[in-house]
Amino acid sequence: MDALKQISNSCLKQDAPEIAIGDTVKVHVRIQEGEKSRIQVFEGTVIAKKHGGISETFTVRRVAHGCGIERVFPLHSPVVDKVELVRHGKVRRAKLYYLRGRVGKAAKIKEQL
Repeated sequence: MDALKQISNSCLKQDAPEIAIGDTVKVHVRIQEGEKSRIQVFEGTVIAKKHGGISETFTVRRVAHGCGIERVFPLHSPVVDKVELVRHGKVRRAKLYYLRGRVGKAAKIKEQL
């Protein structure tokens, strides 16, 4: 059991970002296309965080062309290059799934100052 803990601790990112629910973030994702790789930026609101340790994930939601898009990112994955914090959101819930049913200004989150 100790060996498993050591392996998982060595795979954790040391510079993992401190993101919270309701934050607006830019996630820089490394995309592999054949032999080339490029960075793609996905910007949206963090609506959920799950698990912990090596398997920690966070869900980011954005609305593009009137269609809601959600992506789940593993926090410690080598595919996630970096996570930039754009703004802090002021929320009182652990999961913001209710935003899926909201449209326009009703889907906005107040900024925490």
